Amino acid sequence: MSLLAAAADWAAPVIDYHALAPEIILAAGIVAVLLVDLFVSDARKWLLAPVASFSLLAAFLPVLTLALDEGGAREMFDGRYVVDDFSLVMKALFLLAGYVTVLLSADHLREGDYHQGEFWFLMLTSLLGMVMMASSRDLVSIFVALEFLSIPAYMMAAWRKRDALSNEAGIKYYLLGVFASAVMLYGMSLLYGIAGSTLLVDIGRALGDDVTAIRAVAVFFVVTGFAFKVSAVPFHTWAPDTYQGAPTPVTAFLSVASKAAGFVALVTVLYVAVPGSSDVWQPVIWILSALTMTVGNVLALRQTNIVRMLAYSSVAQGGFILMPLAVAGIDGVADDALRAVVTYLLLYAATNLGTFAIVMAVARKTRSGEISSYGGLFGYAPGLAVLMTIFMASLAGIPPLGGWFGKFAAFQSLISAGTTWSYALAVIGGINSAVAFGYYGNVLREMWMKPAPDGDTSPVVVRPSIAVALVITGVSTIVLGALPGLVIHLGDIAGLAGA
Repeated sequence: MSLLAAAADWAAPVIDYHALAPEIILAAGIVAVLLVDLFVSDARKWLLAPVASFSLLAAFLPVLTLALDEGGAREMFDGRYVVDDFSLVMKALFLLAGYVTVLLSADHLREGDYHQGEFWFLMLTSLLGMVMMASSRDLVSIFVALEFLSIPAYMMAAWRKRDALSNEAGIKYYLLGVFASAVMLYGMSLLYGIAGSTLLVDIGRALGDDVTAIRAVAVFFVVTGFAFKVSAVPFHTWAPDTYQGAPTPVTAFLSVASKAAGFVALVTVLYVAVPGSSDVWQPVIWILSALTMTVGNVLALRQTNIVRMLAYSSVAQGGFILMPLAVAGIDGVADDALRAVVTYLLLYAATNLGTFAIVMAVARKTRSGEISSYGGLFGYAPGLAVLMTIFMASLAGIPPLGGWFGKFAAFQSLISAGTTWSYALAVIGGINSAVAFGYYGNVLREMWMKPAPDGDTSPVVVRPSIAVALVITGVSTIVLGALPGLVIHLGDIAGLAGA
């Protein structure tokens, strides 16, 4: 009778198919890629790129319809999967970043004779994990989404099977990623043991403001695991070799989408599961932020390869994104801090993807990744030189380009905190902003003031797909910097919803 009573009380979970539409469409796109790859001939493999791109654009449509819906947040599975404004903004970022990555990858894959079907399958799978991450509000779903996005990325980093650098990239990324996942999972298991639940809201209620030794260890391990995902120092050692060895479109994908997913997971856990333990995680993030931006910038100054330089630049940018979180536990600053993080991620994505598009276009002509190969670029490819100048200036935080407003929002949150430690971090950030212009300016000096290497001034042929990517990223960088109200509106929505 007890089993019959339990069966009578059991009710099937309510599934909101509109809220799950982006994930469902992406899953359908993955199946479509597999089927097309299976049944079309090698001569028609070019169809795979349009299938992948249309899948991403189709998944973006329900994100828009959900954003226009006035019904508020949608919760499923007892609050373990939430579709609110914060998750919608981040899903839009992932899908658009994925679409630009498809534009960067299409010709690169065809010319390199890579296994296209498997590549698109892995990339869409990783994006599905990112989209799931944005809505996950449970330790189990967060961990599953994190591995869902990470495991395909490990394989994509090692995609050039006969290239020793690519093999090294994949192995380092995989080994350190598994180690970080184990550390994070141990911290999550401690949180579950303390709270008796994997639901983030329940964990937040169970922990409260009472910080004990075991709770501090749990929070520390979880933050440490996420620090690897966002390549924070000293957990950044995988990034330079992985970025240099992986195919350039994969590097662009990892530097933007994968990094953003790590920040989304970190923000979700800090704001929902352990807000009362800010005395534990705020000092840790303060140290991580200061170390990350400083070490990243100093090492970037020494690089002669542009991809390695951008790898250390990405590390340093992660330090700037961490700055607002270092004061997020202070009363009255949480909204500003989360708004700053979301704003920075949106602006950084547009700028960094555009930078890698230029790198791919120039490398196709010069067959070199050295910064010196950009000598005289303005003379024979003035359009690319101007765009690269815009992207470098944006990454350096020079107004009125997009990057400056990202840094402005981050510094504003520190000043709003009004503490000695927040002012100290702002000073460190200001010094690092000046240091960063050293290596960004080095690229500009090569393009505008140095002669072309070997006197080769033949024009750079820009493929149509990369040209479209440059238009999207270039316009976004300029418009979002000149009209920051557009991006801060998204940050306001996401910040208020996330907090």
